[in-house]
Amino acid sequence: MVTVAPPRSWAYALRLPRDPRAVRVARMTVRAALDGHGRQDALDVVELLTSELVTNAYLHTKGPASLRLTGLSDGRLRVGVWDSHPYVPAPFSGAGGDDSVPPARPGAESGRGLRLVQEYADSWGGWSLGDGGPRRGAGKLLWFEVGGRATLPLLLK
Repeated sequence: MVTVAPPRSWAYALRLPRDPRAVRVARMTVRAALDGHGRQDALDVVELLTSELVTNAYLHTKGPASLRLTGLSDGRLRVGVWDSHPYVPAPFSGAGGDDSVPPARPGAESGRGLRLVQEYADSWGGWSLGDGGPRRGAGKLLWFEVGGRATLPLLLK
């Protein structure tokens, strides 16, 4: 009998329509993929940060989005979210200077998502792909990575 070991790295991709339910679908997809690969250790962080990026794609663009979740062979997890708008916000722009995201004002109903990425991801970045429609490489890709033991200490209190 021959035993085949699963590959050490893996990836899932999901096309998301411009629909408010897409954020929930993205969270459920991340949860199912990480559960299936035994990565419950990073589930809370990856689910939260994915939700924030997909929410921003829905709120700030007029088109669809795409999600890609990759488990790397060294134990890191990488999430990329593509959307149709070419603007890359701080802290993803890497344009130099102070790319930190200021804290949201008390009582504000938005403005915390990118700050959460900055706080809990081990690394992040983004690329503008230009204008011209999704078939011609338009929009942007924002990504983040977390290591093998990502946790949310502030949410566990």
